Amino acid sequence: MTDSEKAFNALGDPMRRAILEKLRNNPLAVADIADGLPVTRPAVSQHLKVLKDAKLIRVHRKGTRSVCEIDPEGIIAMRFYLDSMWDSALTAFKQFAENQQENE
Repeated sequence: MTDSEKAFNALGDPMRRAILEKLRNNPLAVADIADGLPVTRPAVSQHLKVLKDAKLIRVHRKGTRSVCEIDPEGIIAMRFYLDSMWDSALTAFKQFAENQQENE
C-alpha cells in the first residue's frame, strides 16, 4: 500500500479527520487532543496510532506527555496524488470544453 493510500484510508474516519483538524495549527498533547471529543482517551489513542502509521502525524515525548504534530510526509504524499488527479481532470475538462465548442 502506498503512503497516499494509507493516508486517505486513515482519513476515511471522521474522528481521525477531527483529530487532524485539532493539530492543524500546533502540536498538542494526547490529553488535549482527547479533550472535547466524544470518544474515550483509549479510542483517541487508537486513532492516533492509525494516523501515525499513515505518516499523517508524529508523536514525541515531552517529559511525561506524548505530543502529536502533523507529519508533512503523509500530507505531501496525498498532495502528490491529488496533483496527479488534478492534471488528468484539467486535461479531460479541456477536451470536453473543446468538444462543446465544436458541436455548437
